[in-house]
Amino acid sequence: MLTLDLTNAPRWHDLAPGVRVQLRPLTTALMVATRSDPAVESVPEEASDEERAVAFAKALARRAVLAWDGIGDADGNPIDPSPEAIDALLDVWPIFEAFQLTYVSKGLLLEQEKNASALSPNGPSAGASGTAKPARTPARTARRG
Repeated sequence: MLTLDLTNAPRWHDLAPGVRVQLRPLTTALMVATRSDPAVESVPEEASDEERAVAFAKALARRAVLAWDGIGDADGNPIDPSPEAIDALLDVWPIFEAFQLTYVSKGLLLEQEKNASALSPNGPSAGASGTAKPARTPARTARRG
């Protein structure tokens, strides 16, 4: 079942121990706006998927981040979110990964829920397929006579 959150209230997301961000809900409008962001549109055609993902994540975060805790400057003083600070935050690999997993991938969960929620027709493992593969044996070639 798809559960709709009709409040559309911002939520806090933990990205690392002691680091959390308050984010807008991941809506269609937010995703569409991010796709047309100049930073996303200016990514060269020959860019890798990884480069595109980073550009998209930063553009999305610049739109979505409302507040944060546990983020400071080089001297350890707390700082407020800004486009430059958000980009720098996402340059930290574990933070980027956490942002992708806790926020961006939530939009993809709808597809997973749809595929994973159906019951097996005849018992708990009826729809399951084996994951083990038999060991391969070396191919034999026929002798030509």
